[in-house]
Amino acid sequence: RCPVASPQALEDQYSPSRWSPRLDRDTIIDAHFAVMAAGTERARASAQTSLHVPYGEGDGEKLDIYFPTDPSGTFPVLVYIHGGYWQCLSKDDSGFAAPPLVSRGVAVVAVGYDIAPKGGCCPAEAAAACVTQRPATLPSALSPGDMDSMVLQVRRSLVFLVKQWPRIRGIYLCGHSAGAHLAAMVLSTDWTEFQVLPDIKGTVLVSGVYDLEPILHTYVNDALNMSWEVAQRNSPMRHITPAVPAACEVLVAVAQHDSPEFRRQSQEYSQALRAAGWSVSLLDLAGVDHFDVIEKLSEDSYVLTQVGRRAVPRW
Repeated sequence: RCPVASPQALEDQYSPSRWSPRLDRDTIIDAHFAVMAAGTERARASAQTSLHVPYGEGDGEKLDIYFPTDPSGTFPVLVYIHGGYWQCLSKDDSGFAAPPLVSRGVAVVAVGYDIAPKGGCCPAEAAAACVTQRPATLPSALSPGDMDSMVLQVRRSLVFLVKQWPRIRGIYLCGHSAGAHLAAMVLSTDWTEFQVLPDIKGTVLVSGVYDLEPILHTYVNDALNMSWEVAQRNSPMRHITPAVPAACEVLVAVAQHDSPEFRRQSQEYSQALRAAGWSVSLLDLAGVDHFDVIEKLSEDSYVLTQVGRRAVPRW
């Protein structure tokens, strides 16, 4: 359980920009968005791509696919799920990690999903670049941009990949921050209702939130508008299933300069997975904060890139 008692202290703990030693909180979000966008622009210019591939009928339900340099035969796929506190960024900023992967025979898929309506964010955490997308259709019980919808969309994107791309041999998930939460929710999916079983061989969760209950009491929920029931239903920490023999390996990564709450959540989630029989590694990354912990994934020499290369064939 969250040990933070003061409402202001809780706000601080779940404001990642307050914890970076590199830049002040008024500039680090803009800098992060700029790095992600520039990296994605370079990736699109250098790789063979299929952009804005629809996996559903909604406006936000699209994928960007970065193909391997040599796409002949079968290939593994890294599916990247972006962060932004469920209300910022998009797949259009999420191709930055593709170059070191596609050059080694790995396809990269950036998943789009409908972020929460703009309006409740702390300005430093959600810059003006936030985009609100609204799908044309979702199941009648769901609304665009709510937490149930985002989780369902990410699951459906994997179902689409499995059905449409038979050359895929193994899916590896990677999510950052809110994207790590969504990737972790994939691990608790009952795939029988989708009549498809994605071959998920590995999951990399970077600086994620795995228990949403503390979020209810912060500015982040102003836009998400989650109830207690929604937070419980969509907290990976509360839906850990016993590992089956074919369960994927999970890498939980956290930054040295993440807040104590982010670090606690990563540690406790990895411990809970391990207790349920999952193969889990916890990687504490020195010298990085909540933002460059993922930005550096575009660099060959970065330790997380190196760890991923050992985990993903041909990375």
